[in-house]
Amino acid sequence: MDTDIRSIGFIGLGLIGGSIAKTIRRVHPHIRLSATSGHLSTITQAYEAGVIDNDYLPELEELAGMDYIFLCTPVQQNIHYLRQLKDILSPHTIITDVGSVKGDIHRAVISLGLERQFIGGHPMAGSEKTGFAASTAYLLENAYYVITPSAKTEPAQTERYRSFVSTLGAIPLVSGYDQHDFATASISHLPHVLAYSLVNMVQEIDDSKNTMKTIAAGGFRDMTRIAASSPLMWQEICVSNQRQLLRLMDLYEKQLRKIRGFIEQNAKEEMISYFTEAKNYRDSLTIRQTGPLQPVYELYCDLIDEVGGIATLATLLASNGINIKNIGIVHNREYEDGVLHIELYDLKSLDEAQALLTRYHYTVYRR
Repeated sequence: MDTDIRSIGFIGLGLIGGSIAKTIRRVHPHIRLSATSGHLSTITQAYEAGVIDNDYLPELEELAGMDYIFLCTPVQQNIHYLRQLKDILSPHTIITDVGSVKGDIHRAVISLGLERQFIGGHPMAGSEKTGFAASTAYLLENAYYVITPSAKTEPAQTERYRSFVSTLGAIPLVSGYDQHDFATASISHLPHVLAYSLVNMVQEIDDSKNTMKTIAAGGFRDMTRIAASSPLMWQEICVSNQRQLLRLMDLYEKQLRKIRGFIEQNAKEEMISYFTEAKNYRDSLTIRQTGPLQPVYELYCDLIDEVGGIATLATLLASNGINIKNIGIVHNREYEDGVLHIELYDLKSLDEAQALLTRYHYTVYRR
């Protein structure tokens, strides 16, 4: 898979930046990769792993003439680097980023007059793990990668970048930045806020014997798993996507008041209709989970995108008497480990599947 891209620079080389760099090195070994970071040790580690071509911390001028520059630091730091790059950027260089919120950086790009040279990006992959050491060459595999061009981005540049992202094994989706931020606030940011608030509510009303904490299981654990995410990261996301998140919280309040009214009025038919509508939409999602009161026996694993990959894995499990209940590709992989989701029928099958797949050198993640 060749490409006309010859050089790419990275500012920041953590989980996402490192994974993108490793993927490019694997898929496009001819592309020259250079990177800078807040720590020389990160650069040394990446150089010794054969991921990048520099073993020192380069000045920004050395990156300013490359085909692409990936900004892979927190949003406010990315904006700081944009200001530094503004007057030294080569006319052909395209800047992109990997932030999960796009509004702030797009507004900064507009104010700096860099719209023609910026294409926003959000690879929907990752986990609570951080740093270059946690990065992998397959993190992007079959993950959605949202691309947010600016109003002045040339269509040909957007298509070139979209095509490049596709070669990395990701699934590119082009979107406006406001549309992106509203969508991610809906399906990611609001659920995290709700999970944190639910945990705090239960903590505040629990009795001196910690009865609620002791019996917490099923639905409560399923709904609040994401409250184990980094508090600092979610504080930054809430600040960056404040407008859209507040809008969604208001809409959610209306839904809560609606179902509260049905319960208060003992409106049985309305409750059935409300719950059925939600169930039908939830059942239509790609990956289905078992009911909230049932245990879930699931694992995730990395899987190279090649013909017969899923069939090989499924055959391996079946030939060893392990029955799969559900299997599917996880495209939105933020805060999820692995690209393939496998659900088993019981704990014994889960233990056996994990041991078997590990023995055959699959990278397996288990909650």
